Amino acid sequence: MPAQMAYDEWERAGRQLSDVLDSSSWWLGDWLVYGKDHYTDRYQRGIRAAGLSYQTLRNYAWVSRRFDLTRRRPALSFQHHAELASMPVEEQDLWLDRAEQRQWTTKQLRGAIRAARQSEQQPRTSTEPSRRLEVPGSRLQWWHKAAEQLGIDFEQWVMSTLDSAAASALEDLGNVEEHKEIPELKGIKAPAAGVAEENARPEGLAERTRPVAISA
Repeated sequence: MPAQMAYDEWERAGRQLSDVLDSSSWWLGDWLVYGKDHYTDRYQRGIRAAGLSYQTLRNYAWVSRRFDLTRRRPALSFQHHAELASMPVEEQDLWLDRAEQRQWTTKQLRGAIRAARQSEQQPRTSTEPSRRLEVPGSRLQWWHKAAEQLGIDFEQWVMSTLDSAAASALEDLGNVEEHKEIPELKGIKAPAAGVAEENARPEGLAERTRPVAISA
């Protein structure tokens, strides 16, 4: 470096060196891809002769293979492409577009991908509004016991039991066709004979007055 260098010159030199460094990753990757495709039995000898790390070059080559010349974005670095190399082509192009348009750094791109994956993993909540039904505590215990004996999740048991009862009542009234569009009610049949008796509240069971809210 010159003994006297203005800041603007020093900054410009840094940008140039960065461009050379980034380009060299592509050049080395393409160089190894060519050698592996054309000199299968000798390309490792060429790597040793060049005094380069095979593992590093293999990483460069892998990214280079994943992005041919027509798909590389000059405005984005080699590391931007490396972050996306394991994705399908359609996703690669989508994230490359976003990174280019929003001028993301490699770190910002990585963070956006992480946030998108976390969002996909979160369970989606139903947009249908829910209601809450208050029932006496003793009845809640009674329902839990019935669900346990049948080996069914409690909420699933409540929903299926109520749906079956509703389907039976509406069928008796001739109105069941009005509710056929509800997916959960398709194929619902009235409870089998004996189910109501089996799950009937035992005689003498005291009814608690403390209400318990459950989702319904």
